Amino acid sequence: MTRIIAGFAGSLTLKVPSAGTRPTSDRVREAIFSALEAREAIARARVLDLYAGSGALALEAISRGAASAVLVEKSYAAVQVCKANAALVSGRAGRGERPSIEVIGKPATSYLSSALDQFDLVFIDPPYEVGGLELDHVLEGLVPRLATDGVVALERSLRTPVPSWPSGLALDKVSRYGETAIYWLSTTRS
Repeated sequence: MTRIIAGFAGSLTLKVPSAGTRPTSDRVREAIFSALEAREAIARARVLDLYAGSGALALEAISRGAASAVLVEKSYAAVQVCKANAALVSGRAGRGERPSIEVIGKPATSYLSSALDQFDLVFIDPPYEVGGLELDHVLEGLVPRLATDGVVALERSLRTPVPSWPSGLALDKVSRYGETAIYWLSTTRS
């Protein structure tokens, strides 16, 4: 069961695609959001969720005060789940406080090659079988889309090779939770 942990939609149960996704565990999501709150990186943030799956990461950020979110997912079934979950979360928002949530059905690299928006907070949680080359392209395409003080949380298996960081992104730290690693990245350009 995947649910929103805190904020205005706290305890809301989210739908999860029946196949093809690996939802981030509640424990890991709680750790991610504790770290983000300590950095004061959520309030009013423009959020991008690549490989969104159920949309749980971006929707958790919305519930905790992010201004907007774009959920990018290539699987048609997952896109439909993201749209349903976005509607559930939006329905919990206070009157006149409807967050801006957009769900886009296309591959992450395709989205980044045509995106014009800037983002403050980015979640990247690709399937573990996504190879290093695709991830390299995603990270390179992400750099021009990041705000000056942008924060990126990249989730990978500890069994996969450490990604390469393109110019414009720096590794701040790595957090480990069982077999999961969260790579915390920030922008390096001014």
